[in-house]
Amino acid sequence: MPDRAQQIYREVMTIEPPEPATPFEAATFEFVFGQVWSRPGLSRRERRWVTLTCVAAADSPQPIADHVYAALRSGDITLPEMLEFVLHFAVYCGWPKASHLEGEVRAQWARLHTERGETAPPWPRIDNAELGPDDWERRMELGAKEFAEVNLISAPPANTPYQHAGILNFVFGHVWQRPGLTRRDRRLITIPAVALDDSPMPLRAHVTSAVESGDVTPVELDEIVLQFSAYYGFAKGQALQDAADLARAKAPV
Repeated sequence: MPDRAQQIYREVMTIEPPEPATPFEAATFEFVFGQVWSRPGLSRRERRWVTLTCVAAADSPQPIADHVYAALRSGDITLPEMLEFVLHFAVYCGWPKASHLEGEVRAQWARLHTERGETAPPWPRIDNAELGPDDWERRMELGAKEFAEVNLISAPPANTPYQHAGILNFVFGHVWQRPGLTRRDRRLITIPAVALDDSPMPLRAHVTSAVESGDVTPVELDEIVLQFSAYYGFAKGQALQDAADLARAKAPV
C-alpha cells in the first residue's frame, strides 16, 4: 500500500489501515484514499458530508459506523452538527434510514468515550424555541422566502399537503433555517442526497441553485461528483456530472 494512501487513511478513518487482502481493498486504499480524499478541491470536513450521506443512504451498517466514528473522533464534525445532519438527511433520504443513522451516532458517541475511559456526557438539551415561530402565517412567509433563497425561484403555491405542510412549513419553513449547519453544509448534504435518490428535477434544481448562488463553485461541484461516485457508484455519478455540466453552462462567466 502506498505510504500516501496509508497516511490519508489514518487521517480520515482515525485508525491504522489494515493490510489489503483483495483487489477491492487494494483499490479502496489506492484510489479512494490515495487519490480522492487527498485532492485539494474540498476540505476533509466537506468530503465527510458527502460520504456520510452516501453510506447512510446505502444502508451499509459497517461503513456507517466507521464514518460516523471517524467524523466524531477526528473532531471534523461535532456531536450537535452530526445530529443536525441526521435531521437534514431524514428530509431528503427518509426517516427510517435516518433512524438507523441516529442510532449509530449514539453508539459511536458512547464507543468514543468508552475508549477514553470516560462516561459519555449527557445528550444535548433542546429548547422548544428551536422549532421556530409558532405563528403559522409568519412560518409560511419565512418558508416561502427561504425556498426562494435556496432554490432561486419563486416558492410554489401551498395548495397540496406536500407543498403546504411539507415543503413550505417544514423543509424550508424550519429545517433549512436551523442554525446548526451552514447553508453550504446543507448544500453538500442535499446534492448527493438528490443524486442518489434518482430525482431528476430536484437534482437539477439543487445543483444549479448551489452554483448560481455562489455557495458551491463549479470546481467544488466537480469534487462533489468524484467523492459521490467513489461512495455511491460511477453510474449514479454520471447523472450528477450531467447536472453539474448543465449548471456550469448556465453559470455567469
